[in-house]
Amino acid sequence: MPNNKQLLFNRVIGIIGGGQLGRMMAISAKYMGYRIIVLDPTPDCPTAQVADEQIVAAYDDLEAIKELASKADVVTYEFENVDLQAAQLLEEQGLLPQGANSLRVTQDRELEKETMRKANQPVAPYSIVKTPQELKDQANKIGYPSVAKTCRGGYDGKGQVKLTSELDLAEAEEMLEKAGRLIIEKWVTFDKEISVVFTRSVDGNIEFFPVSENIHRDHILHASIAPGRVSEQIANKAKEAAKAIAEELNVVGTFAIEMFVTEDNILINELAPRPHNSGHYTIEACDVSQFEQHIRAICNLPLLPVHAHKGAVMVNLLGKDVEPFFSRINEFPTGHIHIYGKKDNKPLRKMGHVTFIGDNATSIYETLKEQSLIQD
Repeated sequence: MPNNKQLLFNRVIGIIGGGQLGRMMAISAKYMGYRIIVLDPTPDCPTAQVADEQIVAAYDDLEAIKELASKADVVTYEFENVDLQAAQLLEEQGLLPQGANSLRVTQDRELEKETMRKANQPVAPYSIVKTPQELKDQANKIGYPSVAKTCRGGYDGKGQVKLTSELDLAEAEEMLEKAGRLIIEKWVTFDKEISVVFTRSVDGNIEFFPVSENIHRDHILHASIAPGRVSEQIANKAKEAAKAIAEELNVVGTFAIEMFVTEDNILINELAPRPHNSGHYTIEACDVSQFEQHIRAICNLPLLPVHAHKGAVMVNLLGKDVEPFFSRINEFPTGHIHIYGKKDNKPLRKMGHVTFIGDNATSIYETLKEQSLIQD
């Protein structure tokens, strides 16, 4: 059971995962007077650079998890592929307010879909398949185009195959042989993708950030526009769906839900039980960021009411984007720069982001397109 006592300054927050999300959590926590210990297998990882201590160990190293538990007053995580046994151990010790259930569900696309249905929220038609014959039968039943995804793992377009006809089934069969189980989903033709990022406290209070609109390039989030270019009706419908899912999972902390917008309706796509790339704009665009709000939730402090600027656009900097951006830095004097401190610059690796604030998100977006910083 979680410890419902308030944890004030000078207490120790343990973070499992040392990437950019953990780094930004740690920075927010340091402002509030907490000390940080991070568990990550890579020495001098992005979070370690701003933390007080690092345990260099694999995420499933239970001895290292026990060491983290002995040193931390509360533990959180920056990604959903945390070892479930480790999460359960921490939960049993009252150190993991988020609990292990959200991890269990979001680590498995089949469980995710079941949770959305239990919460009476709309999803695209889908089926779980375990044999090549089931794959063929269900792909024909759901229809083409559709998409085959691994039930576990996969991100930024990895672990999935678009099925445009039976000719694509061979590639999906190879994936099935390795994974043992796939989910087949109807390919959704949507107007746009949005994210609902919110924070829920231990006592069930929810604070929403403005619904953002996501622009992808090569299956990787390229830019987020906040508020997204959707109607008030769609934004409210998205928040209502998020609230229902949050209550079904008993969420604690910052959580993100990606949704498709199709005319006047929404379809739930994926869940992320932690701060999210599409919520980075909140650092400059809101009175409280998704990271500070997350720290408040896991330490059982009151959440802040969210107030936002009129418009913001966040642009991801992948490895291949970093040098071109900085070579033109004087053309973007209003951009708030975040570089994550990753040692190796790889072309498709998220190395940082830049956020632009103004009176109108659409105007900012169009200007950045004209300057070729955004490509859609």
